[in-house]
Amino acid sequence: MHLRNSLSKKIALSTIVICCTVAAAWSQDIIKPGAKATLLAPGVISTAAGEFAPTFTADRKTVYFTGDPTFICFSKWVNGAWSKPEVTSFSGKWKDMDPFLSPDGKRLFYSSYRPIVETPQSTQQKAAHIWYVDKLPGDKWSAPHHLDAPINLDGINDYAPAVSASGTLYFYSPNRDAANKTTYYCKWLGDHYDSLKIIPIAGEGGVHDPYISPDERFLIFASGGNLYICYQKGGTWGERQKLGPQVNDGAKNSSPCVSPDGKMLYYSSDHANGILMIPVKIQ
Repeated sequence: MHLRNSLSKKIALSTIVICCTVAAAWSQDIIKPGAKATLLAPGVISTAAGEFAPTFTADRKTVYFTGDPTFICFSKWVNGAWSKPEVTSFSGKWKDMDPFLSPDGKRLFYSSYRPIVETPQSTQQKAAHIWYVDKLPGDKWSAPHHLDAPINLDGINDYAPAVSASGTLYFYSPNRDAANKTTYYCKWLGDHYDSLKIIPIAGEGGVHDPYISPDERFLIFASGGNLYICYQKGGTWGERQKLGPQVNDGAKNSSPCVSPDGKMLYYSSDHANGILMIPVKIQ
């Protein structure tokens, strides 16, 4: 009996240790100790206009972002500094925002109120839809392509597209379902997208402005004005983990993005003009 009780206690203790270890691994704060958020290229990229939603090429030498007045702009790293931003070849007329560059750099997704082909070309749409452009030589891009249903639907707003290396598309759709103002995703099947699914991450406030890692191992998103991270293991999303006070300082945060090397988090805050960045260590 004594041996059985001792063994039971050891098993119970081991279970507790394992559970605590797993919980700790899933709740690690990605913000480096002592790190402070600073503006990305103040006065050049980050200005009083309130730029947001950056996305970088793999070599980190070109950044695309939403500039003023709600056009998609880009800046290049030249001689140790960011160049004066320019409007991309496909933007500059309609309200375009939330650019996201595919991990291979060949396609850029974004949200826009531009008119679709079947509607009058003199006025913008009432709802934002997701579009994409393909990379051409130099700084040029193809003509914008409008995504079909089930992604874009008449009168339904779609924002903040993000895409993984396998082509799975994530985006925030606040008025698609009154009961679920959250993020949706759909897999790329080679020649079309699969059916839409709601991102299965529990918690109040929904899942807004998703950033998906290229391997879909983690998702960083906004919810209730704070930024969170959530890890996916074996096809299952774990619990959302709130980032530390260096980021979630009481301001309303949005538009998170991680640099291609995984070492820097970029985001927007209503306490700052432009794009903030802070060093991270993502496990």
